Amino acid sequence: MWKNCIIGTRGLLATFVYGLFCVIRCPMSKAKILQPDLVLGDVVIHITPELLKRYNLKGLILDVDETLVPWNETDISPQLLTWIEQIRPHVAIWLVSNNFSYRRIQRIANYLGVPFLHGAAKPSRRKLLQAVKAMNLPLDQVAMVGDRLFTDILAGNRLGLFTILVEPMGGKQFSLRNFEVWLSQLLGVSLSKR
Repeated sequence: MWKNCIIGTRGLLATFVYGLFCVIRCPMSKAKILQPDLVLGDVVIHITPELLKRYNLKGLILDVDETLVPWNETDISPQLLTWIEQIRPHVAIWLVSNNFSYRRIQRIANYLGVPFLHGAAKPSRRKLLQAVKAMNLPLDQVAMVGDRLFTDILAGNRLGLFTILVEPMGGKQFSLRNFEVWLSQLLGVSLSKR
């Protein structure tokens, strides 16, 4: 458990540093590359079929850790399962996670009945593009949904996806996420609920 916590902390820090590097090198404005298209202001289960229709979204790429389940859990809440069943008729769904644990992400994906990719190294676009190609949808009809600005939102924006920032599912925010929010706002990102 301790080993996983240390590896997890290093992984979070590494993805943040990679994200910061991408932001610095990006030719787009720093605020634009980090700006979510939609700040939900709540957890993922509050994305409704009506919201998907309003933005013409036909596919969702969902982050896993803290977006669907707390980072150290594999149990799916009944509310999450109900939400997946409610939106499944409206959109293609893929899980794309930075987590390197194949077994953990596979277990969650199998329980939800959706395809997945693990070890994505977001803000890298490679595995997001792989999921989009498998959905056979245009980029502008797919949303990247996640709780982190420097991984999920940055990766989605770099690829040209619609991006949705959600609150962490565990209810607890990591200090790194809080730092990302602070730094993003310093760069001009607006995170008010829209």
